[in-house]
Amino acid sequence: MASRKSVITFGMVAIPIAMYTATQDNDIHFNQLHKEDNSRIRYKKTCAHCGKEITSEDIVKGFEYDEDKYVVVTDEEIEKIKTEKEKSIQILHFAQLNQISPVYYDKTYQASPQTGGEKAFELLRSALMAEQKIAIGKTVMGTKDTLMAIIPREDGILISTMFYADDIKELQKQYNKPDVSKQELNLAKTLINSMDTPFDPAKYKDEYQARLRELIETKISGREVVAAEAGGAGKVIDLMEALKASVENAKKGKESA
Repeated sequence: MASRKSVITFGMVAIPIAMYTATQDNDIHFNQLHKEDNSRIRYKKTCAHCGKEITSEDIVKGFEYDEDKYVVVTDEEIEKIKTEKEKSIQILHFAQLNQISPVYYDKTYQASPQTGGEKAFELLRSALMAEQKIAIGKTVMGTKDTLMAIIPREDGILISTMFYADDIKELQKQYNKPDVSKQELNLAKTLINSMDTPFDPAKYKDEYQARLRELIETKISGREVVAAEAGGAGKVIDLMEALKASVENAKKGKESA
């Protein structure tokens, strides 16, 4: 598994770490085909000047500083201007775990200590866990300053890259909030509590992807594709009656489980 080496720094502390991607793509991917003969559609990179087909080895980075005028910048030059501080993950401050809106999180990595950093790594993890805090840090990834959240878990540390404030669209459109009665609120709370169970990620599966795989197998074997059974969501007529019915269904579900 490929990893990215870095160092978490704060105060006089430096913790060497490796970062591993924490997610993988399990989706079914389709190729684009020519409708007439089912041949694969392929995209080629060509030079706008000479028309020659280009491979990745022939491509360099260029910045257009004037119309059709470019300055070429190599990866080595980009790396050369990074200071040692910018190569590390500098902790800027600490914050409460529940203060960060999930919309700011982007890609998640699992961090593990490198040789010599185990004690400091565990000290940081256990202290953050005890205080229910996360660390906000930054480092240079690629060609930009990247904001990061260092998140403690029982079994290690996760590092999530973050969006900047100006990357995020307005989070909530305003709406007219209707009045909610105390009785309605209590019933809604009862419904929430009746469905309160510990989060177990292993329980959740992508059911639609499974049906998509079945569709592909059906097509391969030449069988007819059968439409899914129709089942629409019931229209809510009375909020209180709907809540009461939902609470009863949730209780029955818990009892049968």
